[in-house]
Amino acid sequence: MSAYADLMAHQRETEALSHVAMRLGWDQETVMPRGAAAQRAEEMGVMEGLLHARRTDPRLGDWLERAAADDPAAEANLRHIRRSFERTARVPARLASELARVTSMAQGQWAEARAADDFPAFAPVLARVVALKREEAAALADGGDPYDALLDDYEPGATAAMLEDMFGALRPRLIALRDRALGAARQPSALSGTFDPDTQMGLSAGIARTFGYDTARGRIDRAVHPFSSGSGTDVRITTRTDPADPFNCIYSTIHEVGHACYEQTIDAAYLFTPLGRGVSMGVHESQSRIYENQLGRSRAFTGWLHGRMEQSFGALGMDPEAFYGTVNRLHRGYIRTEADEVQYNLHVLLRFDLEREMIAGRLEAADLSEAWDARFEADFGYRPPRAALGCLQDVHWSVGLFGYFPTYTLGNVYAGCLATALRDDLPDLDAALAAGDPSPATDWLAGRVQVHGGLYPPRDLIARACGQAPSEAPLLDYLEAKFGDIYAI
Repeated sequence: MSAYADLMAHQRETEALSHVAMRLGWDQETVMPRGAAAQRAEEMGVMEGLLHARRTDPRLGDWLERAAADDPAAEANLRHIRRSFERTARVPARLASELARVTSMAQGQWAEARAADDFPAFAPVLARVVALKREEAAALADGGDPYDALLDDYEPGATAAMLEDMFGALRPRLIALRDRALGAARQPSALSGTFDPDTQMGLSAGIARTFGYDTARGRIDRAVHPFSSGSGTDVRITTRTDPADPFNCIYSTIHEVGHACYEQTIDAAYLFTPLGRGVSMGVHESQSRIYENQLGRSRAFTGWLHGRMEQSFGALGMDPEAFYGTVNRLHRGYIRTEADEVQYNLHVLLRFDLEREMIAGRLEAADLSEAWDARFEADFGYRPPRAALGCLQDVHWSVGLFGYFPTYTLGNVYAGCLATALRDDLPDLDAALAAGDPSPATDWLAGRVQVHGGLYPPRDLIARACGQAPSEAPLLDYLEAKFGDIYAI
């Protein structure tokens, strides 16, 4: 066999094992018995140790030196494997296993602390996670910026300085738009009533299929924090229900379907290779956000959704145009995943700044809750009344995902660029959306973005799809036009 063939045979087994590890994580967040947490932590630690050993196998260096690529896919595979080999080799096996073990335990402790609204109970394990991530960041950075080293796991090529410039351009226009909308004379009404959770799940499952989610290769379950897991022919999503807020379930489902459809659409030839998954979390988030917002919250689609909701729940007491305003209504709130489009990125920017402070050692885990509340008050004008609505609301830091949060806003930026290009190419899209058929848009995204998997670097992929380099301007222009219309400002 050639060096490239040997390398890819080894990689295929590594990718398969990583899928098994993902399935363990899915099980832990959905159906695993609570009493199994300690055992699962050991299992996850052992699995990560095995994966780390495979990703640092000395033969990889020899194969990479001798392997030759004869097509773009092979070139991309070599790029991904070389990057992973070089990064993983900097992290001691002991540290990789300990991170997997501690974060598996921390996830369960976070869920219990969140339910009990008890940050002090969670702070010690968070401090342990932060200490391990600082150690990992220092090893990965190899003298460079530690936070950038962690960010590179989720958005290759991005830096905190680059994102700081982009986020700095977003913040003032988002705040100005929010303040103008909330001060406007026209204010959409909130949805009121009680909405059966099982009916919500049935409606959301139908909407998931409408957006192209293949349930023969996936499933929908409930979890505390909605997420998508898997790739290829096994891509699972979760959602959550609230009897007073069916939009939480509907739009969480659409959001996760965007992630899942990306994974289900990647070229089948890439399965069990580095190209067989989304190229970055920013690109991944662009798919979930464009499904959820530019498509799912559009005037055309909400007109169709209004009819489906009345079929499921009875009369809503408003016409389709008022319903469109209700779906997109700006509102005070504490939870990132429930935030409106205008304020959502302000939630992300808060997390981006705080986690940089923690990795840099300028903010300790024990002080996080107070720092969060102070920053939230500065950005939103009011303080969270309890930790479950503040720093305990997200699972990410408990499982060690430092550097992940900024990709949410980067995904929104990418989605703004993609939506502009998509609308230019599909001038009749609203007619299809009004009939409950988003397939012209999802097919466009499948061909421009999703099928390629990890073939192109993230920013290159978006530029190829849109015809220009990514910029925050299309997102801001879209938000100002949409909410200027809704609020008559």
